[in-house]
Amino acid sequence: MLEASPLHERREGEIAILTLDNPARRNALSMAMRERMIEALRRLETDADIRALVLTGAGGHFCAGGDITGQGNASLAAGRERFRVTHEMARLMAGGSKPIVAAVEGWAAGAGLSLALLCDTVVAADSAKFSAPFGKLGLVGDLGLMHTLPQRVGEGRARQILLYGEPVEAAQALAIGLIDRIAPTGGALDAALARARTLAASAPLPLAVTRRYLSRGLDAVLEWERDMQAALMTTEDHGEGRAAFLEKRAPRFVGR
Repeated sequence: MLEASPLHERREGEIAILTLDNPARRNALSMAMRERMIEALRRLETDADIRALVLTGAGGHFCAGGDITGQGNASLAAGRERFRVTHEMARLMAGGSKPIVAAVEGWAAGAGLSLALLCDTVVAADSAKFSAPFGKLGLVGDLGLMHTLPQRVGEGRARQILLYGEPVEAAQALAIGLIDRIAPTGGALDAALARARTLAASAPLPLAVTRRYLSRGLDAVLEWERDMQAALMTTEDHGEGRAAFLEKRAPRFVGR
């Protein structure tokens, strides 16, 4: 029996819609999902018929973060390899020529928030929630979040979001610039498609050049996090944070 695909693609005219599809885990970003994203982004980059992308999630959520069950306490080498793959996806999203609109329903947490902020425009349902609870897992923000979050909300607000890991409601997210538009619950995809059609009607070369310019500085952040996050994934505190998450209890960190 064939495994269900973790990513689905469909087209509406000049728009490609990519849907993260593991609703049982709130579309947690597994390695299989990342690899499928890389394949799709590479292929769409060379497709002249596609002028913009929309990224969304199945089952009422965008993405609840990385797939904790697939992490474990990896070796430093294994962690660095994990981020080599992950960063290829981030670079394709941020540096490719096709603009991307995120359509967020439900949660965009951890790596899900990072994924949304790699998009040019974030459209969210009025019931959507955003958070960066990396510290509760003994980790730091990754997938370029140290670059994209301060770009959107400023360093002061980014500091609060990253250090506390507290949820940000959609209305507050709009007020601070974390997201760009709010739609009624269930309407984020339609609103995102409307934005994507506007982008698709624009001259593609200026869009590509602008996206490339605005992604400057991302590579340095990705290189830093590849070393730092891979090291943190070998710590006792990450093991405790992961166990506490799976056991639905408060973590007991010791600082090593």
